Amino acid sequence: MIENLASGVRAFTSNAFLVDGSRTVLVDAGSNFDVVSAIEDRSDRLDAVVLTHTHPDHVGNVPAVASAFDVEVWGYDSTVDGVDRELTDGEEVTLGEDDYVVVHTPGHKDDHVCLYAADPGILFAGDLVFQNGGFGRTDLPEGDRATLVASIDRVLETVDPALREMHVGHGPSVTTDPYDHIELAGRTAREL
Repeated sequence: MIENLASGVRAFTSNAFLVDGSRTVLVDAGSNFDVVSAIEDRSDRLDAVVLTHTHPDHVGNVPAVASAFDVEVWGYDSTVDGVDRELTDGEEVTLGEDDYVVVHTPGHKDDHVCLYAADPGILFAGDLVFQNGGFGRTDLPEGDRATLVASIDRVLETVDPALREMHVGHGPSVTTDPYDHIELAGRTAREL
């Protein structure tokens, strides 16, 4: 089961997805809200925090979560404060009940990754792409439009066109034709 713990929160935050199962994981911790209580209300344990990238809105709650649950924080760049375990491109990690491949997708931020599970057809897209062809900002430090476009293309080559769910860093998850939303993001990012 995947639940966005930031749903309905009125604060500057990213989405924060609790993936419950044999390995209960929080994908992005969000910021500026009590995610610890939200986790405790839904699960008696947390096994890890997995970061799509380390912008403040995605990691603001990391210290509180790591302390409350005594868990490791996994991210692409282990030199970033708070990241305990380095994820590598192509590595498989278990979130909930499913195995996800780590796909390094810079362009919004150098340490950005997406997480893709082929069997259930689920993608955690972070801030790479959003609903209706939206895509991550490239005007922040480490942002680069050409690199972002290449990362979107890589995701399109990696995921199955029959993708069922795309969970994004901001806004609603996409459960109707998410592959089409990724394609549209690629076209939009090229045109703007």
